[in-house]
Amino acid sequence: MARPVDAPPGVSELLEQWLGEDQRRTLGELIDAFGEKSFAVVFIVLLSVPALPLPTGGVTHVFEAIAMLVAVQLVVGRDSIWLPARWKRLDLGGRKGERLTQTLVRRLRWVERLSRARLPYLTRGRPARALYGTLVFVLSLTAFLAPPFSGLDTLPALGVVIMSLGVLLADFVFVAAGTLIGCLGVAAVIGLGGFIVQLLGDVV
Repeated sequence: MARPVDAPPGVSELLEQWLGEDQRRTLGELIDAFGEKSFAVVFIVLLSVPALPLPTGGVTHVFEAIAMLVAVQLVVGRDSIWLPARWKRLDLGGRKGERLTQTLVRRLRWVERLSRARLPYLTRGRPARALYGTLVFVLSLTAFLAPPFSGLDTLPALGVVIMSLGVLLADFVFVAAGTLIGCLGVAAVIGLGGFIVQLLGDVV
């Protein structure tokens, strides 16, 4: 279904426009470009790295750590994101980064076609933002602690991405779906992750 002419551009379109501009594509530039939407957009971009089945070059732990710091700021009520200068210079472009973000744009466009404003009041307000930040922190921490090369970080990260899309699109159904997926990921990390660690301990 085509987007109405007078409808505001979707997240995928805004991200695609930003990626296509002749400018630096760093994390700091992303935050500046998206303003009040930057919390959810940063979570989507950072956690899509472990959520998407693409080679990441070992950057997932860095992205998850940044997501946790940003989530804490959302919980305490900050309206803008603060990051150390080193992290703000993190390159989201380059060959691997461009492949990741372009894949993300395609997936976002597909999700936006399925979404509409459902129970939007449950995605707004200070309590909702604090709860959202808490969930993102827990799921990002779970992905961070998942055993390396196990693939168990995928579900928690995917939960954050879908939840963040729900917040941006004011669609509580997506928020709830992302929360459920993330909780399944937590259960998988605790259950299967513990089994893998025990198995490796027995082998050693």
